[in-house]
Amino acid sequence: MNIAMIIAGGSGQRMNQDIPKQFINVNDKPVIVYTLEAFQRHPNIDAILVVCLEGWQEILKAYAKQFNITKLLWVTTGGLNGQESIRNGIMVLKENCNSNDMVLIHDGIRPMVSQEIISDCISKCNLYGSAVTVIPCAEAMLLSDDHVQSTESVDRSSLMRTQTPQAFYLSKLIWAHEEAKNRGIDNSIATCTLMIELGEKVCFSTGSEKNIKLTTTDDIEIFKALLLSKKDEWLK
Repeated sequence: MNIAMIIAGGSGQRMNQDIPKQFINVNDKPVIVYTLEAFQRHPNIDAILVVCLEGWQEILKAYAKQFNITKLLWVTTGGLNGQESIRNGIMVLKENCNSNDMVLIHDGIRPMVSQEIISDCISKCNLYGSAVTVIPCAEAMLLSDDHVQSTESVDRSSLMRTQTPQAFYLSKLIWAHEEAKNRGIDNSIATCTLMIELGEKVCFSTGSEKNIKLTTTDDIEIFKALLLSKKDEWLK
């Protein structure tokens, strides 16, 4: 079974809005619903779990019913940080799923994830045992200790920008979070960074510049534009 685990436990402080960013309405639909619909549509996704911000679980379930998200089987509460939220979701899956099931961990605020990205993530995880959605780094990269100035650059050809979904087998995720607890690792940025901190190799799948994470109000405006955009036929 392939399970999408949608992380929607953040409060969205950087967005500076009255409601969490995953529940902001864009064209009369909450952001989280766009994300859920992407996995609902994909033929190789069998079930969805949402790790939800405390106090918003029933609202999420109501939206799922309204927008016919029939694959949503579980809703659990987020933690104090991303790592704890993911762990909460994994513990639910541990009780309800098989250890060889594949889990695609995805940000609830990446609503533009395409069917192709999901497919490649599943395919690469089947091949290599893991799949972290990435895109190449196209910008010049500078190191700075104070965020004011720099005297050192980084070779961008060796850098990859990570996105989600990030896919691993459930048994590997259970092991990683138990091992992290034993080692005192409690605030890794993402599942891929946690695996690397534990000495594991991660493999890549193909992402897209359109697979944006909605962090600021500027990102909301970009998201609105992407919803209206259509690829020109002459573009290869």
